[in-house]
Amino acid sequence: MDTNKQITVTSPQLPDLDEFQALLKEIWESKWITNNGQFHKLLEEELCKYLKVPYISLFTNGTLPLLTALQALRITGEVITTPYSFVATTHSLWWNGIKPVFVDIEESTCGMDPNRIEAAITPRTTAIMPVHCYGKPCNTKHIQEIANKYGLKVIYDAAHAFGVEVNGEGIMNEGDISTLSFHATKVYNTIEGGAMIMHDSEMKKRVDFLKNFGFADEVTVVAPGINGKMDEVRAAYGLLNLKQVDSAIAARQRVAQIYRKELKDIPGVRYFEDIPGVRHNYSYFPIFIKAEEYGMSRDDLYFKMKARNILGRRYFYPLISNFSTYHGLPSAATENLPNATRIANEVICLPMHHELSDNDLERILDCIKNR
Repeated sequence: MDTNKQITVTSPQLPDLDEFQALLKEIWESKWITNNGQFHKLLEEELCKYLKVPYISLFTNGTLPLLTALQALRITGEVITTPYSFVATTHSLWWNGIKPVFVDIEESTCGMDPNRIEAAITPRTTAIMPVHCYGKPCNTKHIQEIANKYGLKVIYDAAHAFGVEVNGEGIMNEGDISTLSFHATKVYNTIEGGAMIMHDSEMKKRVDFLKNFGFADEVTVVAPGINGKMDEVRAAYGLLNLKQVDSAIAARQRVAQIYRKELKDIPGVRYFEDIPGVRHNYSYFPIFIKAEEYGMSRDDLYFKMKARNILGRRYFYPLISNFSTYHGLPSAATENLPNATRIANEVICLPMHHELSDNDLERILDCIKNR
């Protein structure tokens, strides 16, 4: 067994270099490298088909669609969200002058607990921003019922949920808007990139104005927009990656099945099972360590793995609510977030990507089993 090779927590899916060079040649010949070129338009069309959504707008990264969604829906005041996510979720609120209000998460999905939402609603609440954490679908039905009852918008941070379906329906059709990240670490990547999914042509038009400085034509600016457009190079790259994303997901599924088979009888190690009726994308494989049952703490295992050149990730730790920008908020108090606090101290995301070999998996599992 090769014990020197570094095993990374993720590895980017790369398109065939010859195919990519052929598309680059077309871009070089056309000299149209940004501003809604042919590959940008085609990628939006192909992603709509793949994700089973009516409208999509591409962005240059995954944070800008979050920022723009809040502008597009004219969200103000307070937004109820989760502390158990990547910081971009909450930063998007802060940048829009919106106060984040944290609620606790469910142990079963690590997504927002709908039973905690109503108690957090105030007269200043205008929206709910849940996260499909690790690609596990939120309880979208319950969340929408609450939103309808109180007249709130719902924006899903679906950065982890590319291609996830529930009973054959794309998860991106839930809520008012969903946003995606196409960062290099994701199941599907355009190097850097992102997208927003909406449900009608008017919202698509508004978003496309907002991500291009608000220009309606060369002499008319209809909104105080930003520059969030994806360029032709990354759109072409994304078109090629879309052709192979299913094979990458299948490879990830195989890894998840091996992890579950080998870890099922280890005391103190918990992991997620697949949810019936859900098409998962296997974007992450988190395990949760109960130190008193497992025999060592999460951090002990994390650093043991690191010493053996196996790079897991404590994802998400610390909680967003613990960072200096947010920890003074009343909703950030530890006693308000018992599940999130405990889970953040238990989680390690194991290496999960399409290039993991049997030898890699043997090393990872040996490290976890032989404590």
